[in-house]
Amino acid sequence: MSRPYVLGRDEGEAIWFLGNLVTVKVAGEHTSGRLSLSEFVNPPGFAPPLHRHLDADEISYVISGTARYMCGGETFTAGPGDVVLLPVGLPHTFTVGPDEPMRSLVITTPAGFERFVADVGVPAVERRLPDPGPIDVAALAEAHARHAIELLGPPGATP
Repeated sequence: MSRPYVLGRDEGEAIWFLGNLVTVKVAGEHTSGRLSLSEFVNPPGFAPPLHRHLDADEISYVISGTARYMCGGETFTAGPGDVVLLPVGLPHTFTVGPDEPMRSLVITTPAGFERFVADVGVPAVERRLPDPGPIDVAALAEAHARHAIELLGPPGATP
């Protein structure tokens, strides 16, 4: 059984993941696998590959910045205070607005996405966005398969 805890703003496992800073606040090990919660900081213009989660719902609460989301044939813009639900099985992606980074809290249920982030990313040596660098597409595809995420297209592709 897990114990209650409090993490401060700059606490939690920090990971550089695909050009983003991710801080895991609640891992599946703390919730018997029921959910995870991570803080994401995405750089302006960031867009993940078009993909779908085969076993998890993803919920984002936008703290700052904006993004255009595409999911299940719908397109919408989210900004500070908005909640975005990306249901299990639906293809989705998003593009962060060009003017500022987007900061959001991301919940996945059940947990597991935080393990994908750790598998693909590297421990952050500082709590800041990482410097741009190459992405090993083959390794990324293998990690998606190991974590029940299906790659469907390039970053920003329309579902």
